[in-house]
Amino acid sequence: MPRLTPCSREAFIRKLKNLGYDGPYKGTGGHPQFMSKPGTGIIAIPNPHRKFGGDIGIDLLRRILRDNAISRDDWENA
Repeated sequence: MPRLTPCSREAFIRKLKNLGYDGPYKGTGGHPQFMSKPGTGIIAIPNPHRKFGGDIGIDLLRRILRDNAISRDDWENA
């Protein structure tokens, strides 16, 4: 199983687009931007975290992938 590494917000969006997600769309009422995929749902796009040098950390990335049933292999190949 491939090892996850932190990724930039731009790489996160690019990979989701490669996996068939549309967007990013502007959130309303203070909600974050999001991407959607018909039949799958919505993924909120996290803001960059300074703690990780502006990248999306491994723990958050793992949680997002698990909650949206995206396998690590699919993520790495996107």
